[in-house]
Amino acid sequence: MSRETLTITDNRTGKVYEVPIAEGTIKATDLRRIKTGDDDFGLMTYDPAFMNTASCRSAITYIDGDKGILEYRGYPIEQLAEKATYLECAYLLLHGELPNKPQLDDWVRDITHHTIIHENVKKFIDGFRYNASTMGMLISTVAALSTFYPDAKNIGDPENRKRQIHRLIAKLPTLAAFSYRHIVGMPFAYPDNDLSYTGNFLNMMFRMTELKYKPNPALERALEVLFILHADHEQNCSTSAMRSIGSSRVDPYSAVAGAAAALYGPLHGGANEAVLRMLQDIGSTSAIPEFIKKVKGGDGTRLMGFGHRVYKNYDPRATIIKKIAYDVFEVTGRNPLLDIALELERIALEDDYFVTRKLYPNVDFYSGLIYQAMKFPVDMFPVLFAIPRVSGWLSQWVEMLEDDDQKISRPRQIYTGPARRDYVPIVKRS
Repeated sequence: MSRETLTITDNRTGKVYEVPIAEGTIKATDLRRIKTGDDDFGLMTYDPAFMNTASCRSAITYIDGDKGILEYRGYPIEQLAEKATYLECAYLLLHGELPNKPQLDDWVRDITHHTIIHENVKKFIDGFRYNASTMGMLISTVAALSTFYPDAKNIGDPENRKRQIHRLIAKLPTLAAFSYRHIVGMPFAYPDNDLSYTGNFLNMMFRMTELKYKPNPALERALEVLFILHADHEQNCSTSAMRSIGSSRVDPYSAVAGAAAALYGPLHGGANEAVLRMLQDIGSTSAIPEFIKKVKGGDGTRLMGFGHRVYKNYDPRATIIKKIAYDVFEVTGRNPLLDIALELERIALEDDYFVTRKLYPNVDFYSGLIYQAMKFPVDMFPVLFAIPRVSGWLSQWVEMLEDDDQKISRPRQIYTGPARRDYVPIVKRS
């Protein structure tokens, strides 16, 4: 008997089954062999929220939650955040290797070439109410792009896919900035091809009457690092949505819109907003002991920004962001909420209640403070997540399309409804 197998005894029938083990997993479809009779469908696994189910094989992002490790294509996130640019990381995610100088130059030029949006898209944005959500506007305008680029449906053509990838990575900052300018009633600020990816985004967001916008280098770099940290994060909710929607072979604009909609939820892309509101509600460091008491008391009060489904150690992104926060505050002035955040972190790392539950700060704990200091409205926090994550979504999408094991997503269910029954005319219903 092979050692790389799992032996299962079905106590209902007494039959013994040998199931192959590969890469630490068994195929769920192998369990279908385990039946009580010919008319039995076979065993299934029940795994709400995919707590222990691998839906794909991927070579893009590696996470070891127990050790606090995050790597893109084998490169530690700490090294990328320190030395790389966001567009370098986007290239890495999509192509599997870091670009050389000519490749990076071509890549940056291709992205820069596509930052302008069609004039009709501006009219579409102008149709939203003055108080519309910027994330709702982004989701809608990304979906609308599929009507501007009908060739995007030809997803079987690698060159065509590449063109849509360039467009999506390039246009998301423009759509996001234009949505913001619409909300605040300011004229659109067009892309400046002389600026970096993040510098251009700041230009489109905040340029006023100056002829040439010059982003603050520290803020530009801070945003670069935040974009790198948010570029991909394995099979999270929005990435899983991207793969599931894309498995129907829909165009990438529609799939990205669906992924962005998943990101919109408060448990995903809205988590840093929840942290900021928590810090504002606490108000001062003197109120922290009472807040901690409520958290421990189980009355529903939650310590936002701590703990993670994957990480059972310090989120490596949180360490990097904490350092970036100080760089930003040197330019913008110290955020008064930082003292509350630091004290909460100190308590959580020393208090047995939080330590035993492995509740360490995650990426959302400090990012909201940075965005607020940089004058981004809270409503835009999920948008700032979506812009860099699009490169990760598209990387996962391409990988899914090229994986022969993948088919259209169609989870099984356990039916819990009534047994078969006959239709009753309305006059005879009680």
